Amino acid sequence: MIIRNAHLQAIDISLARSRVTALIGPRQCGKTTLARQFVPPESLNYFDLEDPVSLARLDEPMTALAGLTGLIVIDEIQRRPELFPVLRVLADRNPLPARFLILGSAAPELLRQSSESLAGRLEVIRMHGFSLKEVGQENQPLHWQRGGFPCSYLAAADEDSLAWRKNFALTLVERDIPQLGIGIPAQALLRFWIMLAHYHGQIWNAAPPARSLGVSEPTVRRYLDLLEGVFMVRQLQPWHANLKKRQVKAPKVYLRDSGLLHSLLGIRSEGDLLTHPGCGASWEGYVIEEALSAIQPDEAYFWATHNGAELDLLLIKNGKRIGLECKRADAPRITPSIKIALADLELDRLLVIYPGNRCYSLAEQVEALSLTELISGNISL
Repeated sequence: MIIRNAHLQAIDISLARSRVTALIGPRQCGKTTLARQFVPPESLNYFDLEDPVSLARLDEPMTALAGLTGLIVIDEIQRRPELFPVLRVLADRNPLPARFLILGSAAPELLRQSSESLAGRLEVIRMHGFSLKEVGQENQPLHWQRGGFPCSYLAAADEDSLAWRKNFALTLVERDIPQLGIGIPAQALLRFWIMLAHYHGQIWNAAPPARSLGVSEPTVRRYLDLLEGVFMVRQLQPWHANLKKRQVKAPKVYLRDSGLLHSLLGIRSEGDLLTHPGCGASWEGYVIEEALSAIQPDEAYFWATHNGAELDLLLIKNGKRIGLECKRADAPRITPSIKIALADLELDRLLVIYPGNRCYSLAEQVEALSLTELISGNISL
């Protein structure tokens, strides 16, 4: 079992200071496993909204919850959004006899009731699958290939991992998303998701997928926002510097889990991955997710101009501007684009992240850095 100490510590801190803690992230990323380390599933304080018994107990939610004390866990809260007003009333009691840990597989933007009903009472902890730091740097090739979902990463064989990821994608579009009350045809959404895998790492343009699917551009934007809301997609927003250059103003799109990306692209093994035309884009998205997880920046963007200069990731952390370039190369070199980004964005530091083991200087303020060293915590930013 992989112990997820960082998440456990974050939950501990939140439970001590907040009336309601929301642990949100994609389905099957390990939220329930963590919650059960705080409250066992056989406890009366544990409600799983996929369990008919728990659903029956919550037919009268105020009656079921008001008499409980200590920590109360409600799993899959997105299935009963009408519980949020009840939680607001219970969280406002003084003295407070109980605190709540709620688990959800949809972002608060998809569950507007949470932000409206629990404003000032709710602390959100965002969760994801296993990070490279959690599985160990020596397992980086397998982690990149299979992604971070526990059932995919821990599968006995590549075939088992791939089968799980395919079933996960089907279940998400056929069951989980309709349970949110969103009426989008499952096959249309799955086709869009596969199409999006081929746009991974590219600047978003709604027109081509809209034409391919035979729907309007607002419709495909809705599909994109929906997949972002269930944590499958990241829309990385552009940085607009005050420059006399035409800058890109549309977001870049990435599939957040590299394993799901590879299954949607038909990549079955590490050998397939290393020879696939999308290998470089996959590495870029993988590095970005790991960097965001490890660094926890205050803000994150990409930057690009219509003249071809670009920066994969611009991080703002403690008032400093840090640039990241993701290169799938044995020995990355400094490029004209790196020089332009360093000067135009007034970066404090620029790191070129590559899959090797050595760390070395490319120029003043520019370093080549291994991914394992970036996520180790030994780099002072």
